[in-house]
Amino acid sequence: CKVLGEELVKYGFKLVSDGTDNHLILVDLTNKNITGKEAEKILDDIGITVNKNSIPNEKRSPFVTSGIRIGTAAVTTRGFDIEAMKEIAAIINKAIERNEDIEILKKRVKILCNKYPLYN
Repeated sequence: CKVLGEELVKYGFKLVSDGTDNHLILVDLTNKNITGKEAEKILDDIGITVNKNSIPNEKRSPFVTSGIRIGTAAVTTRGFDIEAMKEIAAIINKAIERNEDIEILKKRVKILCNKYPLYN
């Protein structure tokens, strides 16, 4: 989770606590011109599950939000390593910035999931 957070920061994302000490990251999207609700939908469409989440001093409705919460328990259980976490951050960035085709991003997610299957 720490690597994912560090990589997201490199892409210009703001982490609410400037990092993480556990398996959760709260990302403030106010500088990305996207709501938490929109980000949740876009990421869900490509196969990455996050939750819209309010941030400190939230100005939006709890049904829209200015942030997302990312948990890594599922991917670490699958065995995702440092390079996989870097790839997840890159995919999230491309999706949020809306500068890569959705189908390409879906394929990148599928490649990761196939590399780290739930079951042998």
